[in-house]
Amino acid sequence: MIELARKTIATVDAAEPRLREVSEEESRVPVLAGGWSRKQVIGHLIDSASNNHQRFVRAALQGELEFPKYDQAGSVRVQAVQEADWLLLISLWASYNRFLAHVIAQLPENKLDAACRIGGGEPVTLRFLAEDYLTHLLHHLRQIGAA
Repeated sequence: MIELARKTIATVDAAEPRLREVSEEESRVPVLAGGWSRKQVIGHLIDSASNNHQRFVRAALQGELEFPKYDQAGSVRVQAVQEADWLLLISLWASYNRFLAHVIAQLPENKLDAACRIGGGEPVTLRFLAEDYLTHLLHHLRQIGAA
């Protein structure tokens, strides 16, 4: 998990300056099919960090996890990330991911096989959730030209 944490930090360290080069105006422009802007993608990634933070900690504490499904469109809409300050979003995203990397590095080895079920889906391991988190992060950063 330590190597995964290092890769997460390296990803954030590489993406953050690129994101800071995007102007407030550019951050509002839709860049993805379906109309999501960079702000909305970063808002989604903040949600991803928040949800996965809870998943990682709860699975490590309980040895298993049942967690509700994530409503990404609803969450971005309710939080009104399109109206939030771009630099605030970037700062929160970067800080949260750096802390999450710290949490990943601390996950107990004997809990990594904990069964985790998200929204009634098939169970996966805590290890899978942690590894998939970085895959998901990179996917979205590539979509907005930050990875």
